[in-house]
Amino acid sequence: MKKGKPISKKLNRKFYNRPTVQVAKELLGKYLVVQKDGYNLSGKIVETEAYIGFKDPASHAYRGMTPRNMVMFGDPGYAYVYITYGIHHCLNLVTEKKGYPAAVLIRALDPTDGIGLMMKRRERQSLKDLTSGPAKLCQALNVDRKVNGADLYSDVIYVEDRGDEVQKIASSSRIGIKEGKEKRWRFYIKNSEFVSR
Repeated sequence: MKKGKPISKKLNRKFYNRPTVQVAKELLGKYLVVQKDGYNLSGKIVETEAYIGFKDPASHAYRGMTPRNMVMFGDPGYAYVYITYGIHHCLNLVTEKKGYPAAVLIRALDPTDGIGLMMKRRERQSLKDLTSGPAKLCQALNVDRKVNGADLYSDVIYVEDRGDEVQKIASSSRIGIKEGKEKRWRFYIKNSEFVSR
């Protein structure tokens, strides 16, 4: 009997309500899907970073709740989008229990659906350069502050399991931080050409 293609499964809130490092690793090989303005855009997650609570000096929540980071303090399974350098958006997925601020930064994707539109938005023709960084992927998928606080179990933005197996995961220090460099909380699919570096 011929095996069929695995059925895609949207990740539920239980998936995110777990230790952040575990979630960061297990998001690799899953697919980020954004459906806005009649378009369906997606890519396989190939690189993530974990940011965990009050003891992580690299986390936005390290010094407590602010209007900017309050989504991190809410229920798991919501999108936290912030702006860096005044222009670039970055997408995080909130993890762990309510009141404990933690999230996974999506750093890079292997683009799969809606590539033509992504290229138009990014003004790039190189597939490799399309979503190989947190700001790049947000621009390509049109993820902005309007997505901040969005339910990851909605139809606007979500992550689904399409049955892909990840062979090898590598880890390193997180990129672009001044404190917390000793934590090897950056995870990526080894040998993927789409990681940010």
